[in-house]
Amino acid sequence: MKSFKLSLILLCVMGSAFAQDLSVKDLTCEHKKNPIGIDAIKPRFSWKITGKANGLMQKEYSIRVATDEKFSTGKIIWQSGTIASEESVLQPYLGPELKSGQRYFWQVKIGDKQGKQSKWSETAFWEMGLLSKTDWKAKWIEMAGDTQRYSPSPHFRKDFSVVKSIESARIYVTSHGFYELQLNGKKVGDQVLTPGWTSYGKRLQYQVYDITSMLVKGNNAIGAVLGDGWYRGTLAWGNNWAIYGKRLGLLMQMKIIYTDGSESLILSDETWKATNNGAIRMNDIYNGETFEATKKLTGWNISGFDDSKWIKVSVGDYNNNLIASEGSPVRKIQEIKPVKIFRTPKGNLIVDMGQNMVGWLRLKVAGAKGTVVTLRHAEVMDKFGEFYTTNLRVAKCQLTYTLAGTGEETYEPRFTFMGFRYVEVTGFPGELKTDNLTGVVVHSDMAITGSYESSSPLLNQLQHNIQWGQKGNFVDVPTDCPQRDERLGWTGDAQAFCRTAAYNLDVSSFFTKWLKDIAADQKPGGEVPDVIPDILSKQGSLTTQPSAGWGDVSVIAPWTMFLVYGDKQILENQYPSMKAWVEYIRKHAGESLIWKGGSKYGDWLFYHPPVNNHPEPDGFTEHDFIATAFYAYSTSILAATAKELGKTEDEKTYTALYDNIRNVFNNEYVTPAGRVGTNSQTSYVLALMFNLLPENLRPKAASFLVDDIKSRRNHLSTGFLGTPYLCHVLSANGYTDVAYDLLLQESYPSWLYPVKMGATTIWERWDGEKTDSTFQDPGMNSFNHYAYGAIGDWMYRVSAGIETMGAGYKHLILQPHPTKKLTYSKASFESSYGTVASGWERRGTKIVVSLKIPANTNATIILPVGSDTKTTVNGIAVSGNKNFSNVRLSDKKLILEAGSGDYVFEYTEE
Repeated sequence: MKSFKLSLILLCVMGSAFAQDLSVKDLTCEHKKNPIGIDAIKPRFSWKITGKANGLMQKEYSIRVATDEKFSTGKIIWQSGTIASEESVLQPYLGPELKSGQRYFWQVKIGDKQGKQSKWSETAFWEMGLLSKTDWKAKWIEMAGDTQRYSPSPHFRKDFSVVKSIESARIYVTSHGFYELQLNGKKVGDQVLTPGWTSYGKRLQYQVYDITSMLVKGNNAIGAVLGDGWYRGTLAWGNNWAIYGKRLGLLMQMKIIYTDGSESLILSDETWKATNNGAIRMNDIYNGETFEATKKLTGWNISGFDDSKWIKVSVGDYNNNLIASEGSPVRKIQEIKPVKIFRTPKGNLIVDMGQNMVGWLRLKVAGAKGTVVTLRHAEVMDKFGEFYTTNLRVAKCQLTYTLAGTGEETYEPRFTFMGFRYVEVTGFPGELKTDNLTGVVVHSDMAITGSYESSSPLLNQLQHNIQWGQKGNFVDVPTDCPQRDERLGWTGDAQAFCRTAAYNLDVSSFFTKWLKDIAADQKPGGEVPDVIPDILSKQGSLTTQPSAGWGDVSVIAPWTMFLVYGDKQILENQYPSMKAWVEYIRKHAGESLIWKGGSKYGDWLFYHPPVNNHPEPDGFTEHDFIATAFYAYSTSILAATAKELGKTEDEKTYTALYDNIRNVFNNEYVTPAGRVGTNSQTSYVLALMFNLLPENLRPKAASFLVDDIKSRRNHLSTGFLGTPYLCHVLSANGYTDVAYDLLLQESYPSWLYPVKMGATTIWERWDGEKTDSTFQDPGMNSFNHYAYGAIGDWMYRVSAGIETMGAGYKHLILQPHPTKKLTYSKASFESSYGTVASGWERRGTKIVVSLKIPANTNATIILPVGSDTKTTVNGIAVSGNKNFSNVRLSDKKLILEAGSGDYVFEYTEE
């Protein structure tokens, strides 16, 4: 009897311990961890599951929400009850109406299909923003007369008192131009370049800060300094500035809740005072910043400052177009030190940061009052070893600092950013050392989600360059380049790169925000501007006619984000925009279904051979061909989107339209022999990628594509539109070996040519720097331009083998593609469910494949081996292994289904 009782106790203890292996982590709300200031009225919750058992799958979940983190009686406002569902991503809040400014706490617990139950998760929270226009009581304040270009930064301030004990305090703030907010002598928050860049006339973000710990009982002071930013600063080309307005302004609302339950508001209004007699004498995104430390205002952001010489602010009247912050905040992400300080042959003092970076420098300097130190920024040195800025066009990219002479001084700019590797320093007093300069890397703060590595150091450097190119160009909007007088949200670049972007970093919030600006700036007829936010139409720089491959971002990017994150709400939000774009093309293509004149840019920057000694043709693809191909592709995506959203009639309409375009396309551009378009690589790539060819012609077209590549000695000739799909088309049609030939090609034109030339980011052109060290056309030659980095998508999805079947990586396809050209290739991706990993390694005659499948997902595993009896997993034969189901052989591939777990397969290469 005692033995029975002991066994029962042990079973209970072991069962309890085993159940505790099941747990929930990484709680997010609307893709963000503990967000403050959201305006989603039915926010959505996501979580990840951990446990030791293989094949772990959620069976049910429960969510509870409360207004205090202890979930006290009476404070719980909603309990979902037990929901029978496997879903753990973006599950909606369905409780009572949420209140402006209220913080809510939530937890989740789950049960798995083995009957085990988790405990309640750790507590997470979210906080609502101001949900109604009437919640805003503050007024826009401006400095009278502040309407001039390159004028000094205005400062605003106000003293106020706190007479009670504080429970909590928040600031809700935005601006016209950049702002930096100060409270009691300290900067509020850690964001920079706020409030970010949106279609300001329609959507202006505000930020929310928890300032409870920054207030004191008694006297306090609030202040702000403003910069021109995207609102008033120089944008695009020519003498172009103040696109959104000439007056900088501040809107600030502070809410204090006291321990006795009472509340008070501190607002921007007529009681504030202003001056522009501070140290920031000029600031501009393109041209830099001028800072005179002799004019630095001391104590202006502290209570008791004498502001008697400051002037009263004026009050502005603007439409309330405010939205809660949706994107990823821009922050200082990391710091790097110079790798070298040297003088050029002409004697100029140069600092090499070792990396083409985006952000600015922090300067430490000591010297006499009035000494002027100038920092100029550039991406490259010329063939003679001199500082090269011609490719910056008219952007000065210059910091000018005048010393106060007070000992060691530290300066870093607030309202500009540069893309640079090299810095020319003039006027520095004494010997310049690496300790005097620090590179501050700035970009949108997105979690790192992907990694890729191979046995090729050049390929690893390419991955490094892709990641740094993305970071440097994802500064609140996806820009083309971060250095010259441009830095605009070019739609074609984003369309080409968005899938790669989503592997490297968590871009869910980043693209959610930007896609809404696409819809906001889309024209009434459905036209999508070339850049978003749309500033070119405002200044008349380019025709308002959109271009194929650029405007298609309005369809391709939402669908891509849906595939990566499983977020159907993105499709719901963007569907009117997606449909309007296709209908715009439909109207202009007419009954012919050939979109004539629809491509302004063609296959942008396709390969042009040098004049001498290169008899091969260039990579030109006929523009109407490109336009019609993208017309078909966007139509097919729109039909798929309609299906996902249950819009049955639209699904039928656009499926039929796609079929009709496809038929016309074949009649117009495809020969019976399988020749396509202008016989260019991009002609074949688009036709094959967009499924425009009949099945019997696909092998022939793919063969012609390979013939062209081979005729060019394994070189590509594609531009911005063909390049992202080139290797995918090859591997999908049985030519993975040729895709690897292109990927590993080291001579121009290729992905590795810039790497061999010392690049640390992706170049705009295949030959930005030529083999003789001269440069391409300085009018358009960026050395940090992410579009060609779209090859990273193929490295993750095909070489390492991480793919999704359907949306959101709920069901994975893990299919690594070994090659004898590499020893190993591996990648990981932090999906919405957890870490996915896939890779292969050659060990003698064996291939070892290592896979990781996160909990609450399953995978189809595909290995290039013709037998299950000769393949082992974790040292045991696959044949008969109970961890797998539906094991089958097809076309010399071993295919099997698996649940979560870590698996190591080994087989002999055939």
